Amino acid sequence: MGKQMTEMLKGTLEGIVLALLAEQPAYGYEITSRIRDHGFTDIAEGTIYALLVRIEQKKLVDVEKVPSEKGPPRKVYSLNAAGTLELEEFWKTWSFLSAHIERLNTNTNTNTNTNTNTKEN
Repeated sequence: MGKQMTEMLKGTLEGIVLALLAEQPAYGYEITSRIRDHGFTDIAEGTIYALLVRIEQKKLVDVEKVPSEKGPPRKVYSLNAAGTLELEEFWKTWSFLSAHIERLNTNTNTNTNTNTNTKEN
């Protein structure tokens, strides 16, 4: 993954994790696996665990310790009311940004095509 993709992903990863938890509660490794299933294959587990600590500290999730077949109990994260509000805000912000960025992209492509056509004539 390129540096630009990594930087953009840093700003959206919390929203991605909250969206996955809105679908169903999960533990750390499961969240990482689901993120990878969605095409974000280069995400390190450590990145997700650090993010889970932050969203737990921000009280956006509820945590339940569930016995594990192997080793210590797993922390299962579920979205709570504050997390749901945060996720709604994330989607509003995402919609705004993506619409405006797409508009810029369309304008840039139109101008690039116009400049290319002008140079060819």
